[in-house]
Amino acid sequence: MFNFGQDIGIDLGTATVIAYIKGKGVVLREPSVVAVDSNTKEVLAVGQEARRMLGRTPGNIVATRPLREGVISDYTVTEKMLKYFINKVNGKTIFSPRTMICIPSRVTEVEKKAVIDAATQAGARKVFLIEEPIAAAIGAGIDIAKPCGNMVVDIGGGTTDIAVISLGGSVESTSLKVAGDKFDEYIVKYIKKKHNIMIGERTAEDLKINIGCVYPKIQDAEMEIRGRDLVTGLPKTVTIYSSEMLEALIEPAMLIVDAVHSVLEKTPPELAADISDRGIYMTGGGCLIDGLDKLLQEKTGINVMIANDAVSCVALGTGKALDNLDSLDRR
Repeated sequence: MFNFGQDIGIDLGTATVIAYIKGKGVVLREPSVVAVDSNTKEVLAVGQEARRMLGRTPGNIVATRPLREGVISDYTVTEKMLKYFINKVNGKTIFSPRTMICIPSRVTEVEKKAVIDAATQAGARKVFLIEEPIAAAIGAGIDIAKPCGNMVVDIGGGTTDIAVISLGGSVESTSLKVAGDKFDEYIVKYIKKKHNIMIGERTAEDLKINIGCVYPKIQDAEMEIRGRDLVTGLPKTVTIYSSEMLEALIEPAMLIVDAVHSVLEKTPPELAADISDRGIYMTGGGCLIDGLDKLLQEKTGINVMIANDAVSCVALGTGKALDNLDSLDRR
């Protein structure tokens, strides 16, 4: 059945791509991984199927993530990935869809153009961009049009975006390249240094999700992992504890806390008073690390809330912003 091009909202994340269709809600949630044959440059798998290949491919197949730290690092592969996802959610259409895509708050004009070009080449009729913290605030149910300050900390895979929002725009913001991926890197380094074992990024991510924490736990959790012993070169199994994860992750977590602190310092006093009353909203998959909200609350003295459905917040906000596409289009 043909349909007329639907409006699509896309959270083009470093770790996950989430798509939202007007009237249907979130219709796609897949890892932003693409497997490519390096000889023929042919795309072999995209999304979940490609993620299973990470770190497990033969020489001629490369499973890569075409977005790094919130920006496009491989333009051609990103375009193919977007094309695959747009076709998957849009089906057979007579018209190409209008698409709204999220970008980190501090991207350059060149990086913005790369996103627009990739989406246009992938089949979008018209491309609109929205800053991640603003989309996250809308998705978290905050009325951003009011003249009062709201602070949003959006921790994704590649970037953490922090913004103070009032009257529909961001008053003070920053974007730092410390987020989910960086947490994984710190875990890999820590396990290598402490246990003399090399693990892959998938194992690091499993550790982060299952026993990762940045605030002391009452009860120490544990998890068994397998990696390559750097002395013997053979596979080895070790048990890792959440107290070790705390040691591994506290440094990148404090970088995020310091960034929140510096944004608060630059915020006008009236808006800072609003934030003190209303609290700080955390969104994005990275904010789900155990204890990050407690750590931020302790260091800032401000109440910290994790948004409902934190992972999809940005996509939901993009979807709600689609409702205003007609007025944007006229402009």
